[in-house]
Amino acid sequence: MEYKMIGPEHCDQVLEHLRRNFFADEPLNKAAGLCQNGSSCAALESHCAEAILDRMSVMAVDAKEQEQGVCKVVGVVLNGILKPGDTAKALSKLDTNDDAGFRKIFDLLHRHNLKYNLFEHFDVACMFDVRILSVDSSYRGQGIANELVKRSVAVARKNGFRLLKADATGIFSQKIFRSHGFEVFSEQPYSKYTDVDGRVILPVEAPHIKMQQLYKAICGGADQDEKEQSR
Repeated sequence: MEYKMIGPEHCDQVLEHLRRNFFADEPLNKAAGLCQNGSSCAALESHCAEAILDRMSVMAVDAKEQEQGVCKVVGVVLNGILKPGDTAKALSKLDTNDDAGFRKIFDLLHRHNLKYNLFEHFDVACMFDVRILSVDSSYRGQGIANELVKRSVAVARKNGFRLLKADATGIFSQKIFRSHGFEVFSEQPYSKYTDVDGRVILPVEAPHIKMQQLYKAICGGADQDEKEQSR
C-alpha cells in the first residue's frame, strides 16, 4: 500500500471512492437516506471537495494496481482547516440547501460543535479538522484506517497545529481515533436527538449509538500520548 497527500488533481478519484464506500454506508448518511451505493450527493461532494482544497488530506493507493498503470484509491482521510466562525457560517448556509437529508446531518454536527466549543476551551486560532475517514470495503481489516489517522497526525504536527478534532459518527471510527490518543470532549446519543414531537431525527442503526466529538492536543512537537509513554 502507498500513502500520498491528496491534491485537487485527485478530486475525481477520491469522490469516486467515496461514492462506492462512504456516501451510502456512513451511519448518519444511511439513517438520513442520503444516497444509494455508487450514487451522488451534490452537497456532500461539495463538502468533500472543500476539504481537499486545504491540501491536508491523505489517500491510500493499491501499489499492485498502480504498477499496472491504475491508480486505485482504497482509503482516504479528508482533513480541513477549521477557524473560529466557520461552523456558524456553515450552519447559516444550511437553510439554502435543498437536500433534506444533508440538512439533518449537518444541523446535528454544526449545532453540537457550537454548543461544545473547542476553540473557546483550548484557546486556539485554528484546528486540524479530520472530517471523513473511509476505506474500501474490500480492503478493510488491513490497518489502512489506522495508518491514515497516524499520517494525519503527522501532517498536523508538520503544519504547526496545536489541536486536532474529529466528529466520529460510528463506533469503528471512534475506536480508531481513541487508539491514536484522541479523547472524547462531548457526545450526542442518537436516541436523544429528537424533534419537537419527541421523534428521533436520525434513526441510526446499532451498534452506532452516538456521535463523539474527539480531540487530540499536540504540545511542543510531541503528542500527549507520546509524552505519557516516555514517562
